[in-house]
Amino acid sequence: MNIWHLTPDAPRLPQCVSAGEGVTLDVGTWPSEPDQKVRIEFSIGQSDKQGEVRCTEAQWQRNEGANSYWRATIGPFGQADQVRYRVRGSSRDGECDGGCFGFRVGVKVFLALLWHQHQPLYKNLSLPTPEGSYLEPWVRLHAIRDYYSMAAILLQHPDIHLTINLTPSLLWQLEDYVTGRATDRALELTLRPAEALSADERRELLGSFFDADWHNQIFPHPGYKRLFAKRVERHRFTAQDFRDLQMWFNLAWFAREFRQGEARLVTGETVSVRRFVEQDSGFGAADIPAMVEEQFKILRAIVPVHRELQDRGQIEVSTTPFFHPILPILIDSDRATIDRPGAKHPPRFSYPDDADEQVRRAAEDYQRRFGRCPRGMWPAEGAVGQCVLPFFARHGVQWIATDRGVLAKSGRWGYPADDPEVLCQPYRAQEGSDAVTVFFRDPRLSDHIGFHHHDLADCEGVARTFLVELKERFASRFSGQSDRVLTVVLDGENAWGAYREDGRPFLHAFYQLLEGDPQIQTVTLSEFLEGNPDRGVSPHRVEGLRQVHDLFTGSWIDESGSAPGVDLGTWIGEEEENKAWGLLGGVREYLRLRRLTPSKEPAAFQSLYAAEGSDWFWWFG
Repeated sequence: MNIWHLTPDAPRLPQCVSAGEGVTLDVGTWPSEPDQKVRIEFSIGQSDKQGEVRCTEAQWQRNEGANSYWRATIGPFGQADQVRYRVRGSSRDGECDGGCFGFRVGVKVFLALLWHQHQPLYKNLSLPTPEGSYLEPWVRLHAIRDYYSMAAILLQHPDIHLTINLTPSLLWQLEDYVTGRATDRALELTLRPAEALSADERRELLGSFFDADWHNQIFPHPGYKRLFAKRVERHRFTAQDFRDLQMWFNLAWFAREFRQGEARLVTGETVSVRRFVEQDSGFGAADIPAMVEEQFKILRAIVPVHRELQDRGQIEVSTTPFFHPILPILIDSDRATIDRPGAKHPPRFSYPDDADEQVRRAAEDYQRRFGRCPRGMWPAEGAVGQCVLPFFARHGVQWIATDRGVLAKSGRWGYPADDPEVLCQPYRAQEGSDAVTVFFRDPRLSDHIGFHHHDLADCEGVARTFLVELKERFASRFSGQSDRVLTVVLDGENAWGAYREDGRPFLHAFYQLLEGDPQIQTVTLSEFLEGNPDRGVSPHRVEGLRQVHDLFTGSWIDESGSAPGVDLGTWIGEEEENKAWGLLGGVREYLRLRRLTPSKEPAAFQSLYAAEGSDWFWWFG
């Protein structure tokens, strides 16, 4: 009698076993003959200690040709159980040993979530502060809805570990606000007494103080909705109407927890604008500065809440090259991937020193704010290439992340990135002696949260749909016992305006389902690499990772109208974009010819580095 197991015709299902699951063992024997039996002897232990050996008889299923097939079910098992089993058979000729096997009960997939927090630099560097105001209010307004709360919500979900990316240019602007070095035009108009507004200022308020999601930020508030209808119907606004509008434009941007109750911040201060929301209209002059002071309490607590969560190990704070530049273009614009018909490269822009300075400044700024060196970076727009690796490695950056599309086009022939076994692992990217770990995000799951799920009212249903897809596309398709990590990276600020109640019901439901799911465990990216024994996470050192060769020069975006596959065409290749790169190159060459350096002319270089930011080129073309 011959006996076999763990072959294509006699598998173990599931191959990766989570807590609460039973396991089906198929066994094959040859030849088919009467009086055969198959049994499974198994023991359950923890670490090196195994329990008593138990036995279960396999049931005959069918004959195929000269083969017989048998099936046994064992389990369910508990988290971290070590299961060892032996397959044995017997026939008229005696006993037959099919060998020893084993598996560890644990998660099927680690989920590495990264929320990216970023705003363009709205600061006009040619104007002195505090006299010069920011061009737009979005840093301040996203701060009171997103930047504090997206971290603080995790205090209610201690088993959720994730990464939050805070760009240096965003943190710089937040610091300007809390130190009194920044204001913005909308804030100035908010603080202007309604009776003193000029005709132009009143028109400006009517034109910009309804910049919010109509369905989720304006219509739910009766007072704001009345003002909106009054503007649509072109009714005349009184001074009281303008004061109410000054209040509501700001109130609508406060996170739900501040609008509906009182929240205690990690700084010890409490914040609430509930009294103003309930008042609804007829606000007095003293209400406006009182409301603005609530904003600044939140602004002051943003860095502290991230620092506290990182120090306790629940989150990792990552960063981005300082002014959010597209690094491969700074290094050599001629190597930028553009594949849209009619697109062409501008006059060559190639200043690797600028790329290095953008990374160096980001690392220094991070050290100053968080008291440690950054372990990871989300390059601006996920834009990477083989050429960027030394710039991260030399400043101690251990990991970077980008898009699945980059993996698909890397190497000589590309990688089969649609295969979960290929996508769900970190890779070692190496240039000479410089090695950096690269994670590749799944864009489909990222985009579902960022762009597609916000219209659905059933928040728990949306969260369940996300987890069902995660399991069907990934967790259920893994084989073997290797750890797999699925990376999901998306905007952590802009999406929530389109969600009901600022996305809070969705986030709470999402985190609660993840906390209770034995198949999925959330991790920070560094936690997966370095390991965390307290949470059962093994280390995955860079030297032991599979190498990704010839990291493709691309981003998370496939430019509209271009050939299939990610590229850099959103920031280079069109007439306006190329003109901007030409102007920037002229300035850079002027500084070089004059032998000016950042130490000699810090203001000039600061303006130059800011102009290298991706946001300006995003809107060109």
